[in-house]
Formats: sequence, C-alpha cells, structure tokens
Amino acid sequence: WHYFPYMLGESLVYAVGLGMVVSYIVQSILLGPASMNLPAQIILSLGAGIYEELIFRVILVTALFWALHRLCRVSRVPAYALSAVLAALVFSGFHYVGALGDVWTWPSFLFRFIAGLVLSGLYITRGYGITAYAHALYDLLVTFKAL
Repeated sequence: WHYFPYMLGESLVYAVGLGMVVSYIVQSILLGPASMNLPAQIILSLGAGIYEELIFRVILVTALFWALHRLCRVSRVPAYALSAVLAALVFSGFHYVGALGDVWTWPSFLFRFIAGLVLSGLYITRGYGITAYAHALYDLLVTFKAL
C-alpha cells in the first residue's frame, strides 16, 4: 500500500502526457453523448480505465504476444510491437460498435489508435495498474475539462 500514492502520481503524469501528446497529434474527438450527467461521466471514466485496459491490454495484448512469440516464433520485440499495433486497432475500432458507439471519423479513430499504442506500450513496460490508472485519470481530466 505504501507504493499506491506513487503509482497514482506516476499514472497522473502519464495521463497528462497522454492527453497533451495525443491531442497535439489529433485535434478533435467525439467523446460521447453530450447529455450524459457528471456522475455518469465519472463512472464511465473509471470503468474505461479498469475494463478497457483489462480487455485490450491484459487479455488482447498478452494473447497476441503469446500467439506471435510462442506459436509463430516471432522474437520478443517485434511480437510486442505487432501486438500493440493490432490491439490499438481493435481498441480504436470497438469505440464505434453498437447502439452507443460513436460515429466513425478519421480524427477520432486516429486519436484512439494512437492512445491505444501509448497505453499498450505503457502496459508492456509498466503493467496493468499504472496503465489502468493512467487511462482512468486521463478520462477524468477530460471529463472535468482539465485537458
């Protein structure tokens, strides 16, 4: 538990960095229904950090890496790189699926793809906890218009 404040601090730095870098690369994004109230936006932000990182990084990046490295005999670095790219494509694409999916645009797809690459790299180098906190804190910063 004594590392937890440091983890949150590190995650906050990554969240701010993620927002600044990706926002600089892609200027606009569709963030969802404008009619959503603040408590719902906060819950959505926290849930995205926890569940999207579990699905797209822990499960998908790990499974892709395992398949590429163990089954296809791709060396570690290229296997991690390809896993990150494929997972980022899937991560970005899933934001447009279903009744609550956003309308597809190049800028929003590119934003999410780059964010997916950054988060995949963060997961590979720092693990799930830091990545999930960074994602959740980034979403909260956007919700409160701090970025």
